[in-house]
Amino acid sequence: MRERPFHCTDCDKSFVYKQNLLKHQRVHSGEKPFACGDCGKSFKEKLTSINHQRIQTREKPIACIDCDKSFREKRT
Repeated sequence: MRERPFHCTDCDKSFVYKQNLLKHQRVHSGEKPFACGDCGKSFKEKLTSINHQRIQTREKPIACIDCDKSFREKRT
């Protein structure tokens, strides 16, 4: 098991990467640093904000290589 040197001071969780700890700490602080420029709604994660903005603009930049469909986000 990998070492998890970054520990949350608010709960028992620990993380391999500092960036993951910083993102996790938003759960406790309620911080939502990523705001939509159109409606002002805020998000904890950048990717969630990007996907929200794609809904607003109807942008679907992910194209299927097998058919003509396109999507807002890549899912596996």
